[in-house]
Amino acid sequence: MKNFVKRLIPVIIAIALICAVVYFVFYPEYQERYEYSEEYADLKKYFSLADNNEVAIILQDEIISEKARIFDDTYYFDLATVHKYFNARFYVDEREGLILYSLPDFTVRTSIGSQMISTKDDEIHRQYQVSRFEGDTLYLAIDFVKDYTNFSYDAYKDPHRMQVYTEWGEIRMARINRDTQVRIRGGVKSDILTEIANETRVIVLEEMETWAKVKTTDGFIGYVELRRLGERYNERKVPVTSYEEPVFASNTRDYKISLGWHYIGGPAGNDTIWDVTRNTQGLNVISPTWFFLNDDEGNFTSFASHAYIKAARELGLEVWALVENMTNKVDMFELLGSTSKRAYLIDNLIEAALEFDLDGINVDFEELRPNTGVHFIQFIRELSIPCRELGIVLSVDNYVPYSFNDFYNRPEQGVFADYVIIMGYDEHFRGSENAGSVASINYVEHGIRRTVEQVPAHKVINGVPFYTRIWETTGGTVNVWQTVGMALAQEWVANRGLTPKWCEETCQYYAEHTDSAGVRYQVWLECAESLRVKFNVMNNYEIGGVAFWQLGQETPDVWEVVLDYLAE
Repeated sequence: MKNFVKRLIPVIIAIALICAVVYFVFYPEYQERYEYSEEYADLKKYFSLADNNEVAIILQDEIISEKARIFDDTYYFDLATVHKYFNARFYVDEREGLILYSLPDFTVRTSIGSQMISTKDDEIHRQYQVSRFEGDTLYLAIDFVKDYTNFSYDAYKDPHRMQVYTEWGEIRMARINRDTQVRIRGGVKSDILTEIANETRVIVLEEMETWAKVKTTDGFIGYVELRRLGERYNERKVPVTSYEEPVFASNTRDYKISLGWHYIGGPAGNDTIWDVTRNTQGLNVISPTWFFLNDDEGNFTSFASHAYIKAARELGLEVWALVENMTNKVDMFELLGSTSKRAYLIDNLIEAALEFDLDGINVDFEELRPNTGVHFIQFIRELSIPCRELGIVLSVDNYVPYSFNDFYNRPEQGVFADYVIIMGYDEHFRGSENAGSVASINYVEHGIRRTVEQVPAHKVINGVPFYTRIWETTGGTVNVWQTVGMALAQEWVANRGLTPKWCEETCQYYAEHTDSAGVRYQVWLECAESLRVKFNVMNNYEIGGVAFWQLGQETPDVWEVVLDYLAE
């Protein structure tokens, strides 16, 4: 037996040595692959927090790059973040130190740095600064933003972060079936974000082969082992119940608008109302060019006439007086960028509307610069309030939509104004590089299609031209020879013995002529037939009506086509 033991000892030693070798050779690799890391992530780095006042924002299920901030124990968003993610309607007048927010019946007002909020009938005192500058950055208190915006947030510490929801719907949930960790990435060697206990609920964002991407209820987005997820179930997230969306009542009509712009030009122009309406049929609104801005202060010249109003009433027409900025040189940024100047202009317009018993105001502010866009739309918001209260129709003239004029903010016009009118002409204008149609059918349809993507169709009116341009080309140089109404254009064609041909591309009659000096003349004619095609497109989009620029330039036969359009 002793001999057997002696013989066994070397074997045991050999096995032990082999085990030791295996352990020292393979265990580090095993440890590297299979043992769970106990390293914790640097959470400030994970949330990209630069200092103790920054607050990470988890918007829906994504950590966004923008940060909230804490000042005096109050949470704030910077204005750019508010506009980008939550509500672009907050307006800032830095010169007068104001934050404004327009509702259907009044504009909320607070001074920058103040704790007071002025509403329609009250002064509200907050326990915090409603807005404040830090350096050059303007911040709005989140609770102030939340008063007028549909979102929810929950804030957490260590580190500072907040979970924000602007959308609610069904989400995928699961309960953790054993104490575990949420890691930055899927893998046992990934750093730990947070510990979660058995029975903890998590939102399941994505399931992979052995790991699942989840979000904890306190805003950590990371990975847990798939086997740690219990039964999955769907849950509908509860929306905010304390917020009520404002209702913007409109003064729209329950019939198609048939509006004719009437160019007045001076007090004597009012007497031409009988001439320009003599042949009309189906016209139900007339828009005289009555109000001309004079200066940067909000003053305007008025050609308004009680006699004109009386005549329009006898003709069965509503009067939507036009206010414009093209006759006189006016710095629209200076005018519209001042809250007090906007108020002065609005008060005077409303005073004139009441004095002359106007049915509507038509705003025609053209050639604005992009930096004036935010001030222009605030003007429309503020003007809409007394118009809505008094039953005055507010319509706004707009270019055919392209990206370079998006700053006119047609979607917001569609909320506050009663009608958004497309100036569906001047496709080719004085200064265009090439001769061409004033309003080809593709151009017209583009304008309508793009506008109804942004504005309710029943609020959209498409403007059509009663004029065209005769173009001349001399030595390769293109110029407008003359801008003429329908009758004069037809007369020009007839005098030259030309036979216009229908152009399918533009859906207009086209004629050209080269004189003895080699000058080429071209014209794309507007007529009853070309208008009928435009009306067909307008009916396809079920828009709110038509406008004509300008009364007196049409031929009598177009009104039969107008009647057909209104009857459909």
